[in-house]
Amino acid sequence: MSMLSPTSKHVELTVENESVGVRYLTAGEGDPIVLLHGIGLDAATVSWRHTLPVLAEDHEVYALDFPGHGESEKPNRRYTTDYYQDVLAAFLDDLDIDSPTLVGISMGGAVALGHALDDEVDRLVLVNSHGLGSDAPWRFPASVALWTPGFDSFWWAGATGSRFSVRESLRQFTSNAEAEFVDDVYQATQDPAVGEALTSWQRSEFLLGGLKTNYVGELDEVSVPTLLVHGKDDPLFPVSWSVRAAEKISDSDLHVFENCGHWPPREQPRAFNGVVQSFLNGQSRPLGACRGGRRLRRRRWCPRRR
Repeated sequence: MSMLSPTSKHVELTVENESVGVRYLTAGEGDPIVLLHGIGLDAATVSWRHTLPVLAEDHEVYALDFPGHGESEKPNRRYTTDYYQDVLAAFLDDLDIDSPTLVGISMGGAVALGHALDDEVDRLVLVNSHGLGSDAPWRFPASVALWTPGFDSFWWAGATGSRFSVRESLRQFTSNAEAEFVDDVYQATQDPAVGEALTSWQRSEFLLGGLKTNYVGELDEVSVPTLLVHGKDDPLFPVSWSVRAAEKISDSDLHVFENCGHWPPREQPRAFNGVVQSFLNGQSRPLGACRGGRRLRRRRWCPRRR
């Protein structure tokens, strides 16, 4: 079966009393899935290049560029996780998408989880997710650096100024920065406004006492089937975050990828897509079925009644 090519569309949303243009990719028919990318070095075409066409075989799939990223508008404003949750809510309302499955990576995972705690979703997939811990070893030096004059623009230029610098940046938190992956990130980060959006979000999230967005105390309120996916070698968010979340969420399963860092859908796309497809189909994959993966905790997945 040939992969479906996504269609690029735009929608004008009203978020926090301001209008913002959002680009999204869509393909397929069936129950809706919304894919949510991370902050900064990301966009719909980065995290979900290999995932959207596969999931679109059986579902109607949407992947939006958050404001400040990709081909969406990049207003000069304060970016926060709450703002991006409002963007998601407005997007779902405008497109009349009811009870979607949400798949979020990194910051997108925190956006998905926050929405699921307040609104109805069908299923939830959290990939190396932000929002599952109160602090990380790098947070304090990052907080100090963010308020050092000129550091943000200096770092962004050094991280994204060339394909070589992008590759070296990706090597710091992934195990496999192939040429296509590097090119996708490079293309998505050439507008300086993307770096400004990243800095704004980081300044709102990286507090002197810890990370602002932390849902650990609310995880037992998650009532929908939830899949947690994590790269074992992620230097940004430790795998222990997802292990703990799987213990707290009553209907959950956890899959950890060996030899994988912060970006499973790009580092091990085929295996990642297989794990997600099995979860969406209400099936459990046997131990060792995915290359480089291991299951730390297993619960039965039950298709929801409609």
